[in-house]
Amino acid sequence: MNQADFRAQNPYASFGMVAADAPAADRLSFIRRTYLHVALAVYALVMLEVMYFTLFGDTMNQLMPRMMNRVTWFLILAAFMAVGHVANKWAMSDTSASKQYMGLGLYVLFESFVLAPLLWIANHYATPVGDMTFSPIAVAAVLTLFVFAGLTLGVFLTRADFSFLGPILGIGGMLALGLIAASFFFPGMLSGVWFPIAMVVLVSGSVLYSTSNVLHHYRTTQHVAAALALFASLATLFWYILQIVLASSRRN
Repeated sequence: MNQADFRAQNPYASFGMVAADAPAADRLSFIRRTYLHVALAVYALVMLEVMYFTLFGDTMNQLMPRMMNRVTWFLILAAFMAVGHVANKWAMSDTSASKQYMGLGLYVLFESFVLAPLLWIANHYATPVGDMTFSPIAVAAVLTLFVFAGLTLGVFLTRADFSFLGPILGIGGMLALGLIAASFFFPGMLSGVWFPIAMVVLVSGSVLYSTSNVLHHYRTTQHVAAALALFASLATLFWYILQIVLASSRRN
């Protein structure tokens, strides 16, 4: 997909200069601001989770078991999709910087709600490695950062344009949603590690796609929107890697 096609599918990208066409100093500043905002979003997410489990630990212990049912998770996922759409629309705003940050903040806040039940489960397991044991959350976080950093480095070194992955990721996402929806009616069909592994592959493609868009298609004023796309991929990658780690912990 060339820049003209990207702009046609993304009307917000039709205003101003894309990073690929900008002077080197502006392009470097845009990249730095983008990844600074990703880091700040991750920090905010971690602080929110720490707050939930530190200040509301007893409430979490009472609430989380009640949330472990298919209906509740279906409603949470449906709400998350709606919130993600709104957050992305706000983050792409060309008229208000505050609205852009509202979009990023909204996504981080709702992501913290979605992650909390899985983190609560993970707190009850330890991952054995030789004679030592590690928190599955810490193991998943390290693995996620390695995968994300490796994919990012690959894009920056090759400067490849992975925007052609857009339709593939769209189809893959729809198939994944279909399987998740079907699992509510057929419990156990997504048990095991095959589905999380497949999702890690799919989300890794999303990281490549979003990272290459940072280099080739986002405007230099769209650092908040770019950060939101990268953060969404990073958080989803952590979600499925943690599931794989948890599955390994249970087998051991």
